[in-house]
Amino acid sequence: MRNYDVVVVGGGRAGLTCAAYLAKSGKRVLLVEKNKECGGLVNSFEHNGFVFDAGVKGLLNAGIVLPMLRQLDISLEYTRSKVSVGIQNEIIHIETKEDLESYRNLLLRFYPESEKEVVEIIRDIKKMMKYFDVLYGIDNPVFRDLKNDFVFRQLVPWLPKFLFTIINVNRLNKPVEVYLAKKLKNRSLLDMIVQHFFKNTPTFFALGYFSLYLNYFYPKGGIGKLGEVIQKKVCELGGEIRTERRIVEVHPVRKSVKDDQGEEYGYERLVWASDLKTLYRMIAPEELPKRIQKAFCRKKEEMFRHRGNDSVFTVFLEVDEPVETFQSISHGHFFYTPSREGMGDIARGELENILSHFDDFSKEDVLKWSERFLTYNTFEISLPAIRDSGLAPEGKTGIVVSVMAEYELFKKVRQAGWLDEFVSFLEKKVVELLSRTVYPMLEQKLIHAFSFTPLDIEKRVGSSEGAIVGWAFDGNIPVVKNMLKVNDSVLTPIPDIFQAGQWVYSPSGVPMAILTGKIAVQRVMNSLRKK
Repeated sequence: MRNYDVVVVGGGRAGLTCAAYLAKSGKRVLLVEKNKECGGLVNSFEHNGFVFDAGVKGLLNAGIVLPMLRQLDISLEYTRSKVSVGIQNEIIHIETKEDLESYRNLLLRFYPESEKEVVEIIRDIKKMMKYFDVLYGIDNPVFRDLKNDFVFRQLVPWLPKFLFTIINVNRLNKPVEVYLAKKLKNRSLLDMIVQHFFKNTPTFFALGYFSLYLNYFYPKGGIGKLGEVIQKKVCELGGEIRTERRIVEVHPVRKSVKDDQGEEYGYERLVWASDLKTLYRMIAPEELPKRIQKAFCRKKEEMFRHRGNDSVFTVFLEVDEPVETFQSISHGHFFYTPSREGMGDIARGELENILSHFDDFSKEDVLKWSERFLTYNTFEISLPAIRDSGLAPEGKTGIVVSVMAEYELFKKVRQAGWLDEFVSFLEKKVVELLSRTVYPMLEQKLIHAFSFTPLDIEKRVGSSEGAIVGWAFDGNIPVVKNMLKVNDSVLTPIPDIFQAGQWVYSPSGVPMAILTGKIAVQRVMNSLRKK
């Protein structure tokens, strides 16, 4: 059995961050990743000469990502990733705060009867943007050396504003749908705002997202370059990485883990930067010391009562059309809604009815519902070659089209035996819909199309329910969701095991995954010093 100071399980952005800082501190660290490459949902891949982003479409600094790279002395070439927003044939480009006025006018053109409501919502968005300006106003102190110039010139003046903002933000943790339902009588208008977000997204996060549109950046070479440069740094610093190894056993008492090839690794501390349900499923409570059995079982029961957040269905399109054509329509990151009518009850009540009584619905019923679901939904569209011309063959364009999707529906269709037909139907309808609306040349110029489903995400990333941002915003989330308690988000009932990543803080995302990875390092180092 090989022995290490720290074993990190999961090579996503949290695990990579954790391994890099531990290696930098001189610890014997092993990172174990089940896939061939690291990165998790921050991943790019090449297909027929096109480079596609498989997970997130743009990166947010949030006072975390870029300071982390600087602190680790990592070079990453990147460009600003500008955002466009469109409804039907109207498209606006978000480049400055003043473009919020363009968004206001866009909504008014489609919903002139709701002018007072639009004005009030824009006022709310401006307020949330101010909160985000404070939250991300300076580099996160976790990624700064606390020298006097930083403490007195930036941190001390910022801290009171930060605490005041956190108090206000915590008051706005209610679902954005609930918040807006009290203000908007026009259901279509409400849908145009909330369809961009996961179910029950906290109000402050959803309405403040306009600030985030202004702060996306994109690495040259694709999103996956972020994982690549951190992985390289781990190795440069003396850390060890083992890919294509899935951890199948965790033994807290003898402090070891075993992979699917039968190799066992001993550790002083374990950082679990992967799916939390998987960790709790692997550990046998009866093997734990009695003093922690009760706490472990209570946390496990709480965790398995909850589920992962929404997943996505993503179509990858290879198009024989130059990138300039698409550049004349939108920026490289594009949120597009083909119809002003909105989803209504399609994605909630109707879907819940289908899932609850799936056997009562014919295949044709499900397909008809799916077509309506796509027609009135909002798509997140990414065109990598607009941001980096080298990501597509000359004269061609790769397009990534994502829509939020329900994992359970794909699971039931697979059990019914017609998953391939279902996926082909969805791919075809996405192409038809975009050809009728924003990309009239698409169907004629399409070379090839393929897709990833929530089931594929579950298989590749290992996340329960194929979720892409951790836990569903539903009831009492079984992890920390208060920024003031984020330092406790990495603790587990087992003293020598820590957790990091998208499953340990809600709402999550790339910056929070990186932040919890760094916090886990601090906790590990403190515990090793005490030992």
